[in-house]
Amino acid sequence: MAQAQEVKQALTAPPSSANPKSVAATELRPWGSFTVLEEGRGYKIKRIEVKPGHRLSLQMHYHRSEHWIVVSGTAKVVCGDKEHILHANQSTYVPQCTQHRLENPGVIPLILIEVQNGEYLGEDDIIRFQDDYARTPSKL
Repeated sequence: MAQAQEVKQALTAPPSSANPKSVAATELRPWGSFTVLEEGRGYKIKRIEVKPGHRLSLQMHYHRSEHWIVVSGTAKVVCGDKEHILHANQSTYVPQCTQHRLENPGVIPLILIEVQNGEYLGEDDIIRFQDDYARTPSKL
């Protein structure tokens, strides 16, 4: 019986190059932290936590777009020339090559899930325009 289940799993599993990789590595930042939950070819899923009163740099990415889903807290989002507020169970899309910023104007931690899509998803694909933590702006 166990052998039949193994064969069934092998036949229904996607090709090995498409199998997602669970990472769950947390990185601290001055504004909070992020944890990579999973990544695979062309996508990465992160859990992002932003401390109350903090914000990420005004930035853009050449090689990826992002979807943000608020889990808890309040998100102030700048995307291009628009600014809006998101609450739990609301989401927004950040197109590739669009300036954007995420801020927590609330009094509790902002927790969101970020889904990145693109051919390259490295952390070095961040072009910074403004930063509250004196991190060096990227050279354009």
